[in-house]
Amino acid sequence: MSKISRRQFSTMAAAATAAGVVGMPFVAHAAKPRLVVIGGGAGGATVARYVAKDSKGAIDVILIEPTRRYYTCFFSNLYLGGFREFDSIGHGYGTLARDYGINVIHDWAAAVDRGAKTVTLASGAKVPYDRLVIAPGIDFKYESVPGYSVDAQDVMPHAWKSGTQAQLLRAQVENMKEGGTFVMVPPPNPFRCPPGPYERISMIAHQFKKRNPKAKIIVLDPKEKFSKQALFMEGWENHYPGMVEWIPASVSGGVKNVNPDSMEFKTDIDTFKADAACVVPAQKAGAIAQIAGVTKGDWCPINPATMQSKIDENIHVLGDASIASAMPKSGFSANSQAKVAANAIRGALAGSKVFPARYANTCWSLIAANDGVKVGAKYEAAPEKIKPTAKFISKTGESEEVRKQTYEESVGWYKAITADIFG
Repeated sequence: MSKISRRQFSTMAAAATAAGVVGMPFVAHAAKPRLVVIGGGAGGATVARYVAKDSKGAIDVILIEPTRRYYTCFFSNLYLGGFREFDSIGHGYGTLARDYGINVIHDWAAAVDRGAKTVTLASGAKVPYDRLVIAPGIDFKYESVPGYSVDAQDVMPHAWKSGTQAQLLRAQVENMKEGGTFVMVPPPNPFRCPPGPYERISMIAHQFKKRNPKAKIIVLDPKEKFSKQALFMEGWENHYPGMVEWIPASVSGGVKNVNPDSMEFKTDIDTFKADAACVVPAQKAGAIAQIAGVTKGDWCPINPATMQSKIDENIHVLGDASIASAMPKSGFSANSQAKVAANAIRGALAGSKVFPARYANTCWSLIAANDGVKVGAKYEAAPEKIKPTAKFISKTGESEEVRKQTYEESVGWYKAITADIFG
């Protein structure tokens, strides 16, 4: 490691304080190889932990994540439905730093210089890497819903990144006037968590059934079908008869304009007046993926066997931002992809054995109390894409006991996967 002057050390220490990091925001490149991970969610935190854990100190691991506490988007719907407390979906990074020796930098990744192999932080500091993982989640295409905007999300929250937006949406649901109308606009494909909007509708209906039984839910969907549709439709009829009206684009003509001031949604068939609303726009890979130049269109193409970018072999892209073929954009998928990437990274940087890629995913959804359903698959890496090898889905008409077991299974999964991600 090259020496630094006292003045250089003082400058870096000041940057570290400004960035709020565990460790330094910049150190000269260590003698051992270095992995830098951008994004501390299901994909990023998992790959950081597995590389640090299994390389046993042979690889220097740095995790860049602006928030000190990460709130999962998965299971945030259960918070909206009153089945979870908000703190229960929040997770910190102390264990990753303390027990696995990961240098956690709480700052924004502002730029990636692929030629120099450095990440520039918002504080101005630069972090060199040998391998880089980009796991930034999603950003929104606000213009996909005419009239919607960054400002509009304050009154029509998307709550699709969890955090305070989920708290805002829950407050609006709980305080909606008696007999009022809730309007939801789900996103077009592809988007994070395909069953998520419809589980959200179920959880809001659950709240209304208890608090506001004459309330109505209007769903203005840009799609003609959705994940687990038969299961959700059956559940809405069984638990919330007459409360939920799902209107596909072929009927409404699509949303032509939203007016956050008047809370109106204009379509070809009617203008719907909302007392509370949730709008989830179309999505794309998180901004840093675009900035790094590893996107093709809105998303990032990857090598199915390693999750390496098809644009830069020194970069792996995980989770929602990637084009992972048949795999949905879910927390389970991101965690599974991270383990494949970690194996490939250890092989490249430390010479360990690389095993064939195997992936898995399950998406659980809660329709009502103890009425859980699921869909999932196992996958393998084909030459050009990730393809499913086995699939499963809950069936309509299942017994109450089966549905209860499915819900309890999902609760156990959440506990296990968050421990797997955050340590």
